[in-house]
Amino acid sequence: MIDPSLRPVLAILASLLAIPLIFATSSRRNLREGVTIAAALTKFGLIASLVPSVVWGGETYEYALFTLASGIELALEVDALGLLFGLLASLLWIVTSFYSIGYMRGLDEHAQTRYFASFAASLAAAVGVAFAANLLTLFVFYELLTVATYPLVTHDETDEARTAGRKYLTYTFGGGVAVLAGTVLLFWATGTTAFTPGGIAELATTDPAIARAIFALLVTGFGVKAALMPMHSWLPDAMVAPTPVSGLLHAVAVVKSGVFGLARVILDVFGPETVESLGVGLPLAVVATATLLIASIIALGRDNLKRRLAYSTISQLSYIVLGLALLKESALIGGLLHIPAHAFMKLTLFFCAGAIHVETHTDDISDMAGIGRRMPLTMAAFAVASAGMAGIPLLAGFVSKWYIVIGAIEGGGWFFAGALLLSGVLNIGYFWPVVYQAYFESPDDHDEKPLVRGIFGGQTAVETDGGEPVGAADGAETGDHDHTDDEPEPYETDHLGKYDEGHDHHGGPPEGGWTAAGWRGGESTWFILGPILAAATGAVVLGIVPNTAVFLEIVTTVVDNLGVMV
Repeated sequence: MIDPSLRPVLAILASLLAIPLIFATSSRRNLREGVTIAAALTKFGLIASLVPSVVWGGETYEYALFTLASGIELALEVDALGLLFGLLASLLWIVTSFYSIGYMRGLDEHAQTRYFASFAASLAAAVGVAFAANLLTLFVFYELLTVATYPLVTHDETDEARTAGRKYLTYTFGGGVAVLAGTVLLFWATGTTAFTPGGIAELATTDPAIARAIFALLVTGFGVKAALMPMHSWLPDAMVAPTPVSGLLHAVAVVKSGVFGLARVILDVFGPETVESLGVGLPLAVVATATLLIASIIALGRDNLKRRLAYSTISQLSYIVLGLALLKESALIGGLLHIPAHAFMKLTLFFCAGAIHVETHTDDISDMAGIGRRMPLTMAAFAVASAGMAGIPLLAGFVSKWYIVIGAIEGGGWFFAGALLLSGVLNIGYFWPVVYQAYFESPDDHDEKPLVRGIFGGQTAVETDGGEPVGAADGAETGDHDHTDDEPEPYETDHLGKYDEGHDHHGGPPEGGWTAAGWRGGESTWFILGPILAAATGAVVLGIVPNTAVFLEIVTTVVDNLGVMV
């Protein structure tokens, strides 16, 4: 049943209207951040209120924004697939908002008001992507998401940040052009761009060459943000951003908008049957398989933790794409379920990397031997999320990957099933050394890291975290700080977490080794530790009771609504 409702609009406005309030309270940071938290809670509440009627009641909420011409309109629609993305993004914005407070204050970052405002704009655009009723509306919000996240990528205003930002815009706007071209061609061929569960009927009778061209344009466009190789290189470079932004890019909004767009194309534009008849699913599955294996191999050789996590993200996103491309019911469930599963696990990992950076100014894995003594809770959460990424049972990654492997076997895709299992082994290969040396090695006695060296690995001088720009104390603009004359000035760090020459500690363990912090939270502020443990708990809950966590029920509803499966 279709129900006209303002709630999709209000869900977008919840964070959009917070932007002027964030700027208005820029001189009072507690109030400013209170506005952010209130907006995040309101957005999540509005979206969560839609779950019962959409998932269990079979309702769909629609709202027409603008009619541009006959058959061309900007409209919102809340169906099960859109609810999956919208609910996830709004939930994790709450967690990320609390974490951002601890992170930004811990490093005394500049331009914090701009940061929180851009975050709110990004979530408004992300929910617009989730609730788009047709391909044209999705394109508009997809591009707005790029614009909203650009200030976050370039937050540090260094040459490296600006270069990464230009690359980000080039890739993502290029992908947007491909999406627009595919949308125009789709409208010309079928007279509609509206999402229809099971696919637009007219596409099944369209000239196969034209239909394949539409598919290629749309997959290429959305594949940029989904980081399919060879369109992936913007993502590791975007690690120049602050760590909460990296979590946004990798776990919540940007890359998930790419795989969400691919899900819309496969499920609601073409439909599994048409994708099968056109023969375009297999090539996409091959590209996804190549991406998940190659990215995992490259991750083995990355010494900087955030860049290792970046290549892990590239690999994990292709699990989702592979599940969609296999077109089998189990594979579709696994691919869609991996959207929230990966989000909780990867957000945990990035939060841990950020906590290590804030508290120890250490970013290279080779400098982290024994750091479990200094940050026991953080590294415990890192271990849990790492195990989930590798597909260890009782964690979120196991459930989603199990469905994908079963779907691959059901379709006779033993090669794809084997590739998934091999990728799990590679996940252990690049995550386990981090955990092992944190707890079982010491700064004076540890193996060389990374395990793989050579052209694809080793330590680099690439700046990959969002610390205070070096030189800020020399007269550079530092934005809206709130500390008083009695407060100590923050350490100045570059993106690798190295202190300026005026300080004794240059990342890695201090002289004398790591100081034990204990297991009661003494390692960091609870603004940082709380979100880490919350995200890790989400990964565990989704692994043990996925139905109770609601996401599996939403995914099952999406697949059931497709009707006949290939």
